[in-house]
Amino acid sequence: MHDVPYFDRFARVYDLAMPAADRADLEPGFALADGDVSRVLDLGGGTGRVARALDRETVVADASRGMLAEARDHGLPVVQTDVRHVAVRDESVDAVTIVDALHHFPARDAALAEAARVLRPGGVLVVRDFDPSTLRGRLLVAAERVVGFQSRFDTADELGARIERAGLEPRIVDTGFAFTVAGVKPGDG
Repeated sequence: MHDVPYFDRFARVYDLAMPAADRADLEPGFALADGDVSRVLDLGGGTGRVARALDRETVVADASRGMLAEARDHGLPVVQTDVRHVAVRDESVDAVTIVDALHHFPARDAALAEAARVLRPGGVLVVRDFDPSTLRGRLLVAAERVVGFQSRFDTADELGARIERAGLEPRIVDTGFAFTVAGVKPGDG
């Protein structure tokens, strides 16, 4: 992961600089799942901001050892993994979340395909990210470049197309500077 060294360095102060995750931002995406959402994989989950906000069994998956150490300190189960080859069994989770992270992934399409692989039929991928076509989005893109990140952002429509190519049924849940796009894995029948 190309931005991992930055996150290893920022891990101890990351939660001080970032606002807490809001479960309400993700619930409309979870509601699209066919069935209960009890097991969640938070891909690119860092320090566990999202996992701590959810009222569900959530495993934090990230490539950054520093970020995962922080998540572990919060009592969360963690798995160090590359988003291109997620170390989780096929069809083993009800939902995958990627919050404020997809733009940091070096291989976004591979990561989305891996999310689809680990979802059970009827499960849902919920991605929350930032729109680079908005004024605030353009400012964020510029700020991340100044810091040295190699971020690449999609609009909601572009992300929906990526999710569809991964084999999921895309749904744009909300739009704006921060947006949510979900992808539902087709069921068995």
